[in-house]
Amino acid sequence: MRTNMIFYSEEETYNWAKEFASTLKPGDMVAMYGNLGAGKTVISRGICAGLGFSGTVCSPTYTILHEYPNDPPIFHFDLYRLEGGADLGEVGMDPDYLAKGISLIEWPERMDDTSGITHTIRIQILSETEREITVE
Repeated sequence: MRTNMIFYSEEETYNWAKEFASTLKPGDMVAMYGNLGAGKTVISRGICAGLGFSGTVCSPTYTILHEYPNDPPIFHFDLYRLEGGADLGEVGMDPDYLAKGISLIEWPERMDDTSGITHTIRIQILSETEREITVE
């Protein structure tokens, strides 16, 4: 199923992501596609809040992965700096371990194998504040 939405502010995007989190379960992998500044981290913050995590959520651009202590655990990947063909196991995450939590993946196009992706979010910048979000 494919759903298209337009949001007119960062707050609307965040609130939608917070609600979207209720559809996620352990083992889910959410791939987020969009240019720099599109709002992938805003969506990640909303999802984390919707899952009950109250700590700080920021893009793990330099560390590649942030693991947020939560029930279920949240694994937030930013693969931007990887040179194509990344495998989540290569960045230190065992697939069996990931299955216990929810994975949020920014820049999934850098992955070799996307077969484990359960949800795809595509973000298109329409203006400084407007975003078109497509969920599959």
